[in-house]
This record gives sequence, structure tokens and C-alpha cells, in this order.
Amino acid sequence: MKRLYPLFFLFIILEPVHGQIAVHPTGVNVNASGSTVVFLTYGSIQGYRPVEALWCGELESAFPHEGTRCRPGTIYGSLPLAFDQSTESGVGGFTDIMSIPSSVARRAYQEAARGGIGTFFYVRRFESLTGGPDVFVNVTCRLAGGGARVPFALTGVQMAFADDVPVLSIMRGDPLQPFTAEIRYNGTGQLQGRWEVMRPGDELPLIEDLLTEATLPAERRGLQRRYLELERFSYFLPPSSDSFILPGPDVSDIPSDFEGMYMILLRIEATDDKEGDSSLDAVNAGFGTVNSGGVAGFPIPPLRYFVGNIPAGMAASTTGAIRPLFPEPDTGWYPGESIDFSWTDVPGAAIYRFELEDRYSTELLTAWLEPGIFSYRAPGWVFNQTHSDQLKWRVTALNENGVLLSRTAWRMLLKE
Repeated sequence: MKRLYPLFFLFIILEPVHGQIAVHPTGVNVNASGSTVVFLTYGSIQGYRPVEALWCGELESAFPHEGTRCRPGTIYGSLPLAFDQSTESGVGGFTDIMSIPSSVARRAYQEAARGGIGTFFYVRRFESLTGGPDVFVNVTCRLAGGGARVPFALTGVQMAFADDVPVLSIMRGDPLQPFTAEIRYNGTGQLQGRWEVMRPGDELPLIEDLLTEATLPAERRGLQRRYLELERFSYFLPPSSDSFILPGPDVSDIPSDFEGMYMILLRIEATDDKEGDSSLDAVNAGFGTVNSGGVAGFPIPPLRYFVGNIPAGMAASTTGAIRPLFPEPDTGWYPGESIDFSWTDVPGAAIYRFELEDRYSTELLTAWLEPGIFSYRAPGWVFNQTHSDQLKWRVTALNENGVLLSRTAWRMLLKE
């Protein structure tokens, strides 16, 4: 037996240490009647790869793997690909943006109404890269209202000019129309940020540049591209509401001195939020606290305007109206199945813009189509990105200067 001891101790030393992956925060309050976004930090994931993330009502032992996983039959949904903003962070760290769809919260609320405990779980699986057991890490989600006890997060942003045109066209030197941004949010906190404009010749923004600062891991903050600053703002958003109209900057300060396409960017900065801030020390991923006030699970699309030498609306006066053809209103759709969309031609159109959104105005797909193409097939995977039971689509025709020629009304699709 003595000769076995060295081998036994060698086995203990070489065996990987499982279950050391940690997450912070470990529990959060979530909106029982809408979507919620939470910034999560994982630590000590060396040797592991993050894979799927699920919400469920009950947990069970993951043996022979480590941790607790979702019990089959109690799964509410998975993290939509469109909202997966997870990324590696620091050394052995991992940042995850938990965007809970309202459909998941509604399912949890229904279970609670039937006598449940009013909590559910977010479970992230980490796959071993060395052939060892996988590790399951869970976060407890407690049902609450959308007020002060819920992390301060943006759940939707819609920017629009006064005339609600997708691309405003003006002549050189002319002022822009006023514009605003409708901010939908959970929790309460300070909405702080700035308006910027990308001018012709500037480098185009990447997806990371369109995210709010609080959506990025700590080491990526401050590295987003900066453009000409128009105005700074700071507003306190109370817990008694879930939407706020953010006024745009003074239009007289917005440049229109060069011809070309401009982009107006809304940059939301990270602020302190005690309900959702994440501790790096707690998960051995660094030092200090990562502020997450203003986190969002989506990039904020810029507002575009075109400066040219053709008066706005000139071309539009001689064109016909675009009409949607198929599918018919309230046509049924099935997850995973592609759908063909079609519309009528518009004389003078240089490009068509096809848009597909869910009932909460979350963008699922945008496609730009050349003139002469009056149909588009949306791939089946797009319809797996949402838990909404209603979708809507429309098509916009623009001329070569970005002037709106015609646009269809939203047409609804109903989930079968």
C-alpha cells in the first residue's frame, strides 16, 4: 500500500480543479413584465470555452459534470444570438450580457402565479478544452417590478427625425431637422453620454463602437472610436417610468458643409448602479468594480443624413407608391423556416431597404437590395432569434441621393 501513496498524490495534483469558475453578481432582480439586461463577470475560465446559456425554472446536479444544470422540462429559453454580446475579458475572465426576453420573464411569472417560488435561473455551460468535465454556473433571477430594485439598463432605443425618414437628405449648408431618441429602460439611474457625428471621410464605426460603454468589458472601455462631439447630456431616469424622450442637440451645431453621408451617433456612458455593478475581485478576474449602469444587449444604430446638391423631395414628387405584396397581413410563420417577401417597383428607386422587427421594435434583419430586385428571402435562422409571437416588416425605396421615395406600412406576421 505504501508504494501506491505517491501515485495517489500525483493523481490529486494532476487532476484539474473543477467548479472554480465563479460569476458576479450571483443573483439579480428582474422585470416580471418585460425584458431585463444584466452585466455579468465570470472568472477563472482558463481551460474552458463558454457555450450555451439557458433560462429555466429548476436546477439539478450536472454529475458527472460540475455544478448544477437546468432540469429538462423546465427550460424557458436560450440567449438569443442577436443579443449575445459575450466576450473574453482580461486574463481568465469572461463578460456576459444577460438579455432576458420578456417571453422568459412572462413564463417565469406564470409559474409563480401557479404557486412557484418567484425565481428562475440563468445557466451558462463552460466546456472543458482538456477533456475534463464541463462546468455549469448559474445566476438566480428574482421576479420584481421594473423599478428601482432592477439593474439600470436600456431595453430599446429608437432615433428619428421629425419627418421619420430613414435617411434625411439636405442641401449643402442647410440645417437638419430636429431629432430625438426614445429610450426604453429598466431600473433607475443617470443617463449620461454625448452626441457625436461621423463626417464623410471618417472611418466607419464598428459594431463595438455602437454599443453602450457599460456593455463592454472594463479593458475595452475608452477604446471605442471617437467622432466630432456635438453635445453632452446627463438626465436622471426615475423608476416610475419605463421610457424617456432624449432631445437631440441644437441642429445649428451639426455640420453640413461637405457632400456625402453623415452618421449621428448616440454614445451612452457607463454609470454607477448598485443593483447591477459587477465585482472583479469576487471572481478573481481583476480588481475593483465594473460599473454597469446603462448596459444594453444591442448596438444603437446611427441616424443617417445625406448632404447633396439635389433639393430634398424633388425626385419623390414624380414617383409612385410602393406596395407590399406577399406575405399577406397576419400570415403565419414558423421558427426555423424561411419566408419570401415581395413588393412593387418604384420608378427612380436606386435602392430598397427591407426591415424585419419583432413586436417590441427590436431589429431582427435589415437588407439593402439593388433596383430591379423586388423580393427577398429571409433565412430561417433569423426567426430563431426572437421569442416574440408577432413580427412586422416593411420596405423603403430611396433614390440615389438617399431621398425617401416611398415606404410601405408595417405588415404583421403571426407565429403559428
